[in-house]
Amino acid sequence: MELSLKNKNAIVCGSTQGIGQATAVELANLGANITLIARNESKLKEVMTTLDTSQGQQHSFLVVDFSDSKILKDKIETLTDDYHILINNTGGPAGGPITDANTESFEDAFQMHLINNQILVQKVFEGMKKECYGRIINILSTSVKAPITGLGVSNTIRAAVANWAKTLASELGSHGITVNNVLPGFTNTNRLESIISNKANKLNKSEAEITDLMKASVPANRFGEASEVANAIAFLCTPAASYINGVNIPVDGGRTQSL
Repeated sequence: MELSLKNKNAIVCGSTQGIGQATAVELANLGANITLIARNESKLKEVMTTLDTSQGQQHSFLVVDFSDSKILKDKIETLTDDYHILINNTGGPAGGPITDANTESFEDAFQMHLINNQILVQKVFEGMKKECYGRIINILSTSVKAPITGLGVSNTIRAAVANWAKTLASELGSHGITVNNVLPGFTNTNRLESIISNKANKLNKSEAEITDLMKASVPANRFGEASEVANAIAFLCTPAASYINGVNIPVDGGRTQSL
């Protein structure tokens, strides 16, 4: 089974924390050259120093705030390498009932997630075609399979991105390019901490109580770690995953109650 990513170039978005950072670390461990993208320059520099270079890897970073798609488009044009791997990873929209969401919330989320993903794909897919090797992985949510209560805007936008990805998979598959979605469940990240805090406030319960309730809904009876999600992402990027295309893969300890 071929798992090496030596001489492969990867873009990892949202790579200064959580799943994005863990993914960058794992791809580098497999030999890839990493271009980190996020908005915090000091954190980007810090993460870059942690990436493996034992196989001659060369890493770089690009400072971009994903809230402005025009700036993203301008900045990625400064990248001159051909890329084999694109990890689309952006923090999810704020929680709340869908009936409370204003139209701007949907527009902002659509721009940050789907439009930015499209900009990035249009930057890299010709290079992937030339190399006859491409892996586009979108980090979404289990809400693609089962909407999550209290995440109305996120449920809507994640589903849109999933269908965009399925369309891409059909169009690009003949060029050796795969497009897949990884759906993290409850994972120990800053976003999960925020969700727990909001639920505790809303239900007038302690964060410990909410944590226990959420863990009880997972057959594994625990939250996942960012590194465990990153392992799945990294595998999909390897040559070994060449015939996995156009699918949604939950990494959630078995919580999602759908096939």
